[in-house]
Amino acid sequence: MKKIEAIIKPHKLESVKDALIKANIEGMTVSEVKGYGRQQGQSELYRGAEYKVEFVSKIKIEIVVSNNQFAQKAIDAIKTHAKSGKIGDGKIFVYDIAKTIRIRTDEEDEDAL
Repeated sequence: MKKIEAIIKPHKLESVKDALIKANIEGMTVSEVKGYGRQQGQSELYRGAEYKVEFVSKIKIEIVVSNNQFAQKAIDAIKTHAKSGKIGDGKIFVYDIAKTIRIRTDEEDEDAL
């Protein structure tokens, strides 16, 4: 089992979600997060004054899939639909999952997904 975390621009969420559904990836957790990478925040203009926003608003998507094939489908969908070619497009992280348990039924691992 694999866990995929993706940090993307907020306006890309619907496109990524639709692509994941088309790839038969069921279920995801979405969080609003703030952070920065190489871009080191951004400058904004408000009422004629410039100020620095150190943390940029992003979306974090978390997905757990049963095998490498689904992991690759998810990665491909996210890469294709989150990419604008501009700085700040985000990152994808892939982790191995040792154990999954569905609390309601006590099902484990792939059965719990």
